[in-house]
Amino acid sequence: MNTSGLVWPMLVQASLTIFLFFLLGRVRTAAFKRGGVEIKRAALHADVWPDEVLKVSNNLQNQFETPVLFYVLCFSLIALNAVTPLAVGLAWLYVASRLAHAWVHLGSNHVPSRFRFFVVGLLTLMALVVLVALKALGI
Repeated sequence: MNTSGLVWPMLVQASLTIFLFFLLGRVRTAAFKRGGVEIKRAALHADVWPDEVLKVSNNLQNQFETPVLFYVLCFSLIALNAVTPLAVGLAWLYVASRLAHAWVHLGSNHVPSRFRFFVVGLLTLMALVVLVALKALGI
């Protein structure tokens, strides 16, 4: 299979992260303009920001946790010439779980729903680990 099949889900995941950087800038600017945020303290302390800013900031931080494993696994599959329809499907499932997780986190922030999407992503990563390991073992 063409290795570009894994590039598209990686680009969507990267786009989510970039979008969150812009969103964080927007909500921080709005919070600062409303007043009550001491910019000098905000440079070192997250507790000065209102909850709507912290939600975006926390979600952005989430994009540098399991997604890093996702990128490593995708690049490993590409390097091992192991891009299959199953690998591409799992990659899209992972990205869909991250998009859903972000949607819930930034919206209702219903923790049980967020956790379910997190678990789907984690299980998907585990399946990708198995694919990489099998290919690395020559199976």
